[in-house]
Amino acid sequence: MPGLPEVIRLFRSPVFRTLAGALVALAVVGAAAARPPLWVVRDRDSQVVLFGSIHVLPPGLDWTPPALVRALKAADDLWFELPIDAQTEAETASLASWAGVLAPDQSLFKLLPADDAARLSRVAALYDVSPALLDRLQPWLAEIALAGAAYRKAGAQAASGVEKTIAALATPHAARRAFETSSEQIALLSGGLPAEQLASLHETLVELEDQPDAFMALVRAWMDGDLAALDREALDPVRKTSPSLFRRMVTERNARWTQVLDARLKGHGRTVVVVGVGHLIGPDGLPARLRALGYSVTGP
Repeated sequence: MPGLPEVIRLFRSPVFRTLAGALVALAVVGAAAARPPLWVVRDRDSQVVLFGSIHVLPPGLDWTPPALVRALKAADDLWFELPIDAQTEAETASLASWAGVLAPDQSLFKLLPADDAARLSRVAALYDVSPALLDRLQPWLAEIALAGAAYRKAGAQAASGVEKTIAALATPHAARRAFETSSEQIALLSGGLPAEQLASLHETLVELEDQPDAFMALVRAWMDGDLAALDREALDPVRKTSPSLFRRMVTERNARWTQVLDARLKGHGRTVVVVGVGHLIGPDGLPARLRALGYSVTGP
């Protein structure tokens, strides 16, 4: 049974509902040669490499593009969504345990419609998550707990994920930066209206129980850099099911991060940015936003 700190350590994706399911499929993909999506943004004296991440992976999966390895060796700074360190993980877990637990007189099973409560019981049994733990959680944190269970079932772990791997590959002199703090990310996750949270949990339960084969397409799309498939599999379900969640977790964050990168490009040097792949796709993604500001952007 996962405790709250373990749940948080296993979770870092803004589009967790779809990506969590994708990780289940990774267990059967194997160690194929991988070329996930990567973009290069340039002006006269600056370069920013944007790499789309899946945050938690099984060990032994060969996904690192050679262009990313070269960029990491030359990087002056390295940006993540959150700092990649034990202190941040502990802080995030502590904040989640405060913000993500229901009041003593509340029950997640009672908040759910009868059909979803029954489905939650079945999914909990399928992924070996304690129903007693889930019953005490806000819907958004219950979703994360189920994502963590899917990771474990796939043999996936944060230590093998993109962020941890890249942090280890980068040279020590590259400054580590982050777009957000733990408190900011927990506020984003917990800030949805109850109806929005319950709707998102419903979709996750349906996917985890009924549609495991759909996740294979997302994993292959990431490995192949297939942007159309990534948008269809990773972003479109969230965009359609909960437009307000999509706006808060994807569109608005992309806008803020673009401002940070614009300021960085107005300086000089070499930067590597590693964020969830959903932040890099389509007209709202970071590459498109930076191109609209007049920067040279090359990539898939």
